[in-house]
Amino acid sequence: MTKIAVFGSAFNPPSLGHKSVIESLSHFDKVLLLPSISHAWGKQMLDYQIRCQLLDAFISDLALENVERSRVEERLHKPDESVTTYAVLSSLTTSFPDADITFVLGPDNLFNFSKFYNAKEITERWNVLACPERVKVRSTDIRNAILQGESVETLTTPSVATLLQQGKYYR
Repeated sequence: MTKIAVFGSAFNPPSLGHKSVIESLSHFDKVLLLPSISHAWGKQMLDYQIRCQLLDAFISDLALENVERSRVEERLHKPDESVTTYAVLSSLTTSFPDADITFVLGPDNLFNFSKFYNAKEITERWNVLACPERVKVRSTDIRNAILQGESVETLTTPSVATLLQQGKYYR
């Protein structure tokens, strides 16, 4: 049975904290990274396509064979609506009917999990894994460093740092 970890995040932008979570998922056959297309709680994020470009560069820098970006939220998205975790996991179960799917939460979402749409049913149908960052670098740290004109090379992967500098994002 294929073991799939599903790690959703704003990836606004991808950080070394995200990297540390992903590296702790090496025992999964596949790790799907899901950039949020429309945040359920109205979080302001860089344009989805730009975040996907940053995430693709991040994945390339990681060079882990079991990690890929999922487009499931793109398929499920309807204008002016958020895509729920429940809808994502249901869709992935249809796409991978024989897989053992685990939803991976960062520590920030663990405390808000009860607010997720169908939270109880998620825990009944799928595995849920709270996975703290081993490296305490958050996307907010990167955005704040950029606003203060500081380098972000120690906060994210090299390709992401380059793209952030070239694109002048978060200024």
